[in-house]
Amino acid sequence: MTEAELLFSQILNCRKLDLYLERNKILHDSEAAQVASALKRRMCGEPIQYILGKTEFMGLEFKVTPDVFIPRPETEILVEKIIDIVSAFSGKQAAFSILELGTGSGCIAIALAKYLPGVKIAATDISERALEVARENARINNVEINFLQGDLFSTNDQRLTANDLVVSNPPYISTDEIGRLQPEIQYEPKISLDGGRDGLHFYRRIIAAASDYLKEKGLLIMEMGFGLDKAIKNILNNSHIFEIIEVSKDYHEIERVIVAQRG
Repeated sequence: MTEAELLFSQILNCRKLDLYLERNKILHDSEAAQVASALKRRMCGEPIQYILGKTEFMGLEFKVTPDVFIPRPETEILVEKIIDIVSAFSGKQAAFSILELGTGSGCIAIALAKYLPGVKIAATDISERALEVARENARINNVEINFLQGDLFSTNDQRLTANDLVVSNPPYISTDEIGRLQPEIQYEPKISLDGGRDGLHFYRRIIAAASDYLKEKGLLIMEMGFGLDKAIKNILNNSHIFEIIEVSKDYHEIERVIVAQRG
């Protein structure tokens, strides 16, 4: 659907086809006011996902608010890679444990729980308001996730060690660059965008600490920001703990997902 079709079908609670079959229909005053308000917000640059209050990710519906980063299609590559890895261990999925860092809306953890039933999943986020959205999304999609408030690995739960996988799509936009991004992105929480001076702040922190939360031969899987692939590979190699075993490209042939194994 186009953005206009999405807005009208959502507000009028109808199918896309009905918009054209009933194109001469006169709107009620309340419907017209809702349409006008939504179009004004979109013209000001507000993302359509926030206007609608929801979005789709991995074929699932997710609530989104300005407290959470809007799920992106390229992040589906990260989820698909994890599903492929875990699915290769046929019959042993129930023994898998996954820890996600910076869960936001919960889209990654929830999609994994949905498509990998039985896998134990915990997810952290520093924002309690984001976790409220994530918990609601888990209820919407009927999955169980252990959501914990904390700064990356720092939570009050001491049971987060010995995971098979540590997963993250961390903030990776450099601080100076954020103000130059398109208007739509300015509506998203800065905390989910700001990757520090060079965009690598959270990669350094995750790589430095991840081995303490992984089993021997456990995997660290991260989404990479555009142009950061070489620097992230260097951080991993210089850690002398992780061995890079795979890199996946996105739909634009950009290296997007990196898989490293604890040695």
